[in-house]
Amino acid sequence: MSGFDANRVYAVNVLPPDPQVANDSPSATQQQLQEFIMAFRVGEEFIYRDRLRANLLLRHYMLEVDLRHVGLYNEELAHSIQDRPGDVIPLFEQAATRAARQILYPLSKVQSRTQGGTLDADDEENETFREEDRKKDAIPVVQIMLRTGMNMMNLRELSANNISRVIRTPGIIIQTSTLSSRATKLHLQCRSCYSVKVVYPSAGIGGLSGGGDKGSGLPRLCDAPAPDGQKKECPMDPYIIMHDKCTFVDSQTMKLQEAPDMVPVGELPRRLLVFGDRYLTSRVVPGSRVIATGIFSTFQPPKGKSSGGAPALRQPYLRLLHLELDTSLSNASPFGARFSAEEEEEFEELSRTPGLYEKFAKSVAPSIFGSADIKKAITCLLFGGSKKVLPDGMRLRGDINVLLLGDPGTAKSQLLKFVEKVAPIAVYTSGKGSSAAGLTASVQRDSVSREFYLEGGAMVLADGGVVCIDEFDKMRDEDRVAIHEAMEQQTISIAKAGITTILNSRTSVLAAANPVFGRYDEGRSPGENIDFQTTILSRFDMIFIVKDEHNESRDRMIAKHVMNIHMNRAHENGEETAGEIDIDKMKRYISYCKTKCAPRLSAEASEILSSHFVSLRKQVQQVERDNNERSSIPITIRQLEAIIRISESIAKITLTPSVQPHHVEEAIRLFKFSTMDAVSTGSIDGMSRGELNDEIQRIENEVKRRLPIGWSTSYQALVKEFVNNQVYSQHALERTLYILEKREVIRFSGQKKVVHRIGV
Repeated sequence: MSGFDANRVYAVNVLPPDPQVANDSPSATQQQLQEFIMAFRVGEEFIYRDRLRANLLLRHYMLEVDLRHVGLYNEELAHSIQDRPGDVIPLFEQAATRAARQILYPLSKVQSRTQGGTLDADDEENETFREEDRKKDAIPVVQIMLRTGMNMMNLRELSANNISRVIRTPGIIIQTSTLSSRATKLHLQCRSCYSVKVVYPSAGIGGLSGGGDKGSGLPRLCDAPAPDGQKKECPMDPYIIMHDKCTFVDSQTMKLQEAPDMVPVGELPRRLLVFGDRYLTSRVVPGSRVIATGIFSTFQPPKGKSSGGAPALRQPYLRLLHLELDTSLSNASPFGARFSAEEEEEFEELSRTPGLYEKFAKSVAPSIFGSADIKKAITCLLFGGSKKVLPDGMRLRGDINVLLLGDPGTAKSQLLKFVEKVAPIAVYTSGKGSSAAGLTASVQRDSVSREFYLEGGAMVLADGGVVCIDEFDKMRDEDRVAIHEAMEQQTISIAKAGITTILNSRTSVLAAANPVFGRYDEGRSPGENIDFQTTILSRFDMIFIVKDEHNESRDRMIAKHVMNIHMNRAHENGEETAGEIDIDKMKRYISYCKTKCAPRLSAEASEILSSHFVSLRKQVQQVERDNNERSSIPITIRQLEAIIRISESIAKITLTPSVQPHHVEEAIRLFKFSTMDAVSTGSIDGMSRGELNDEIQRIENEVKRRLPIGWSTSYQALVKEFVNNQVYSQHALERTLYILEKREVIRFSGQKKVVHRIGV
């Protein structure tokens, strides 16, 4: 015994151990995992031991483990975690719990007393049990969160081969249930003989078993031993649950849906049920972009639900092991806003390129000819201004909204489609097929629990990005009103079915619409052409009226451009293709600028802005006075904020921290070209609209005097009398007849050749 410590017994293996049995037994795996937690270190730092101690002191019984570290420590262990997570993760949690006890109780009372030799064998055994129970009560099972660097799989790539393996998948959380309590230890008591039994139910989902049907219910028969000489007469299903002695943990079910940019055209987005417990609950809200790591498992759905009663059909779900939040809010890519040093260097160099703003604008939909200012406005929309939170808690939005209003065939929808591709987060929707609930949020009822829950719509899913709404004029008015709040306050308030809540929708809106009559009518005021309420028009920072003008030289150039595209030929002058930036690079650069830069106004810039705003208001007042009508497109303080946002976004393109005067001048030029141009579109044939209205009034009186009720005349006779003989314009006559027809004073027949007077 001289080489051994006193009073210790050692066993020596005579035969060599079987390596297969030794390494694969659960106790050996658990021992290895415990050693990993206690002994793994990088340099001089014991990462997991220190992390576990810090969490325990905060009473957070969880430990986040990186699978790559496990692989560095023991590769076989990492492989077994990936291939058999259902078996190994519970062992890992037990190992972490034992490690936690070892950290908190390095020397228990039992050891110190036995070394002193004051206890006999029975007392020592009892003391040991009491000590172990106390430690068990003091430290619940430590939850392991497994962070992995595995390749991500889309939801539609998951198949039966992935069942019971660790997978990592990105997506959007579209629904979260309320927290429920799942029992991990049940105390059961027999109603007849009062015997107590403790049951550990298998980890299931939503109260359903992860195994077969047998594991889900309570034991059917009482198995307590009968007293001597008596016959047991316990009935079937004798057990009742003693809830006050049971142990529960929080659990939550969520629905994960593919991000819109991952869904192939013509497919419905796939969804997957996600089940998290303990510290993985209440982490996310609907609309959050996440990367979920978990065990791809199956569960038996309730009878009659989706399986059609087939016992072997099972539904897949994800048992959550880790949840990474994509907090960047500026990039839909699963890697958030992580940029490598080379990328940052490249972007910094790009930001110093002379004429980057023009170059970027040219790269927006390069296959579309012209529309330079619209492309510049879209560039500003992609970068956005700076969000501000004032000391009193008021928020000022930084997102820019743009409305393209114009004739058919001016490539509005193509621009929207391009923005959907290039914006880091984007949702494309058409106004005709979009309801208010589809754009904001809808209240659904859960099929299992029968509880109501919220499901986010397009504006919620595009949080932090752009919503492209095509056919904006075809939307119903009540649906259009639903997005008022989302466009200005950037929230969506819901009060339906007893659910009162507010969802975030920090999105830019790019809308395309046709005028009332299909094409823009020069003869009518912008108010008559644009059939939108002033309330929604004031929320758009820029309104472009896109006209399809007839101009021979321009038409020739457009035709040549279209021919070159169809023949897949480079442009002859080479200008268009030279300044192009690759779409992926644009996407990453927009994300980089959004995360790194938030410009603020300089003193000179603010001075220029305030004086310009006053002059713009005067200009609008003058237009209103000339035309003798209120402008349908208002110029309010919102428009001043719009110019500030546009100038901030122009500064952001070059990563300039403060807005300089030349940024403001470009912003004002853009604003004048778009919104102010739309306000003052009104002089026809050199006449202001006020003069035109006077002329229309005179023609109307003359027509009524000349044509009594019930009489008719030819259209050509009216033209001859009013336009050829008198000084009225052809345009004014046509406008008058149109108004009288609308009022049902006259009626046309014979392909508008004959005019009948039918009313007063």
